Amino acid sequence: METIKQIIKDITLITEPSLEKLASHFKEIHYPKGHLLFRQHEVDRTVYFIKSGMARAYYRTEESDVTFWFGKEGNSVFSYNSYINQTPGYESIALLEDSILYRIEHHQLESLYTTDINIANWGRKLIEKEIIMVEERLISKLLLNASERYKNLMDHYPELLQRVQLNYIASYLGITPVSLSRIRAEIR
Repeated sequence: METIKQIIKDITLITEPSLEKLASHFKEIHYPKGHLLFRQHEVDRTVYFIKSGMARAYYRTEESDVTFWFGKEGNSVFSYNSYINQTPGYESIALLEDSILYRIEHHQLESLYTTDINIANWGRKLIEKEIIMVEERLISKLLLNASERYKNLMDHYPELLQRVQLNYIASYLGITPVSLSRIRAEIR
C-alpha cells in the first residue's frame, strides 16, 4: 500500500514543503466492493488516488456496460468531464474490491494551484500522464487485434487477470466473453 506522499512523488518530483502541504489536504476513506465513486451523467469533481483496491470505469448502454479503464494502487480516479468542464461525466466508476482511497475536492486543488507553483506544476504533470494513458488505450484499440490487446494486457497488467472478472476484461478488450475464452485457450 502506497502512502499519499509516495503517490504524489511518483507523479513528479515536488519540493518537501509543497509535498507536505498537498498531502495534508487528502483524506483517507474506506469504501466496500461495489461502491460507485462516480455515476454516469452526474457532475462530481472529486479526485481520488487508490491506496489499495481496484476500480473500473464503464459506460452503460441499454444493452450492456462497456468497460474502458481499470485502476489499481497508485492510480488517480476522476471524471475528466466533471473535473475539467464541470459538466456531467459520461462514465460510472465502481470499486471492484474493498478499497482504501485518498480523496481531495477539486476546489481544494484549485486553491493550492493558485498559491503554490510547485503544486500547480505537479497538477500539470498529473494531467499529462493521464493524457498519455488515454492515448495508449486508444492506439491499442485502433491498431491491435483482440489477441494482441489481450497479450498486451498480460504483459503490462498481469495483476488484472487475477483481480478482475473475465466479463469486465472482455468488455475492456472490446470482445465477447466467448471470444476471450477462445483467445485464452489459444495462448495456453
